Amino acid sequence: MGLGGFILLIAGGAILTFATDWEMESVNLDLVGVIMMLVGIIGVAVYASVARRRRMVVPPTTTVVTEDRHHNP
Repeated sequence: MGLGGFILLIAGGAILTFATDWEMESVNLDLVGVIMMLVGIIGVAVYASVARRRRMVVPPTTTVVTEDRHHNP
């Protein structure tokens, strides 16, 4: 799942928790929304950590070539 999927989990969870007043007998939608938000936040944190490791910059190596040129007059 990419970063967009985790952001959608956070948004969907927030909508279920704060913007709806649906009632179901066997499912607590507020709790489902909170769980979705937590999974989304954890996912964003893990995704950012992995992306930071992939972006690690290795300084370029420069090769110095020294040539001894002998000039005979």
